[in-house]
Amino acid sequence: MNSVNKKIDWFPYLLLLPATIITLIIVAWPLVETIRLSFTNTSLSQTFEYVGIDNYVKMFEKKFPSVIARTFYWMAISVSLKMILGIIGAVLLNAAVPGRTLFRVLIMPPWVVPIAIGVFIWGWMYNGQFGMISGLAQRLGILSGPFEFLAYRNSAFMSTIVTDVWIGTPMVTVYLLAAMQSISPDLHEAAWTDGASRLYRFRRITMPLIMPAVATMSLLSAIWTFNSFDIIWILTEGGPRNATTTMIIDTYKTAISRFRYGEGSARAVMIVLFLSIFSAFYFLMVSKIAKKSTA
Repeated sequence: MNSVNKKIDWFPYLLLLPATIITLIIVAWPLVETIRLSFTNTSLSQTFEYVGIDNYVKMFEKKFPSVIARTFYWMAISVSLKMILGIIGAVLLNAAVPGRTLFRVLIMPPWVVPIAIGVFIWGWMYNGQFGMISGLAQRLGILSGPFEFLAYRNSAFMSTIVTDVWIGTPMVTVYLLAAMQSISPDLHEAAWTDGASRLYRFRRITMPLIMPAVATMSLLSAIWTFNSFDIIWILTEGGPRNATTTMIIDTYKTAISRFRYGEGSARAVMIVLFLSIFSAFYFLMVSKIAKKSTA
């Protein structure tokens, strides 16, 4: 057979070149530089030296393992609540009830309002002296006096979770609502004709068909929650007594507050490593779920 020489069309590659360069500058170069700094003792001093893996060794000799555990615990509770409330909200907003459009609009403010403003409002609500939550609890007889929700370890930890769930649930709800609306009504009508109950139709039709969307949103929500900084920092700055210090907060304190850029870079590399492993594991799960749903 005669080989046919084909000329390479470089035009598509030229179109991709600007985006590739921007990606390398914004993503690749900072990541490589962070990895390089993680092997140094860089600080405010203009001189630094390479220290090998000393930053990583010091990291695990201190309280960082407890910070890692707290981060995953915080993420697991928050993401689980978002997904549960998101599924419930999507089911309710998908129901044929009067005023459905109005309800869909009303669920958006927590997502639309700037995060800083929403978190500041929650901070006022958690205040023990003039906050709405403490005042309402006292009126109902639940509390005998003012209670500072952000002053105690357990209550501060749960308060940050509640705020994060409030902000993140609308997005999950809208995403899953779109997935539910893509399901053909004929499937539900056929099951209803056969006498299937609403719960049975939800369990055997709706959930299996939206499971890929649930898995995808769980992954995205987990990554965003894992890297959540502004909610915790505005409410507690990682306190009280490090009760709400997650990996991203600990990295910020180390690199920015204490000016230990080398140690902070090592912590940032660990965050990237954890998220990469978590994402790979999750994509593996998503592919298995997709295969089961199409089988």
